[in-house]
Amino acid sequence: MTRYVSAAELAAPPPGGRGSLLGRFVDRGAITAAYVGLGVAVVNGISFLLIIPIEPLYWLLSIPAGLLVGYYANWKSQRRRGEWLRIFANGLFAGAATGLTLAILLLGVKALFFNADDGYRDPSQGGRISCTSGADCVYQRYLESQPDALRAAGVTDAASFGTLYWNQQLNTAFTLFAVSTGSGLVGGLAFGLTRPRSAT
Repeated sequence: MTRYVSAAELAAPPPGGRGSLLGRFVDRGAITAAYVGLGVAVVNGISFLLIIPIEPLYWLLSIPAGLLVGYYANWKSQRRRGEWLRIFANGLFAGAATGLTLAILLLGVKALFFNADDGYRDPSQGGRISCTSGADCVYQRYLESQPDALRAAGVTDAASFGTLYWNQQLNTAFTLFAVSTGSGLVGGLAFGLTRPRSAT
């Protein structure tokens, strides 16, 4: 039986987004999922880095965020079980986009508070710290709360403290990126194992 193609079908982009350079590697659904992951990361950043600062929760949420966007990337693309190359590529891309956003937000918020610290402290805790705004004030805070740890790390002034501090933040950001990307792959794997196989 002859099947007539509608005008809408003729105008639609090629399946899987192959009309673009990025579409050679991932589906359009994965690009949509990457935007969803970006939004999730922004909401998490606002919620747990700015409004209610609970940084460990921000770290932990990178796992379900990656899993969900990795799964969603393939569901949105209507991939079938067995199309493993595309399934993994979709999950990897969506997870990496989410992880990159999480990492950038973390570093951005840290930089904001690091450079804006002017030594303010509640009067009940001893009042304002005598320091120069920025690295010196952050250093003085850590020096009061963690003197032994700083000494063990070889920190002797604001400059050496800044190097240690930012190395730690970069390591954390890289870990967030890696965990979210890996979770995106696992989300893709979960999709591939639970969706029906292609019709033959």
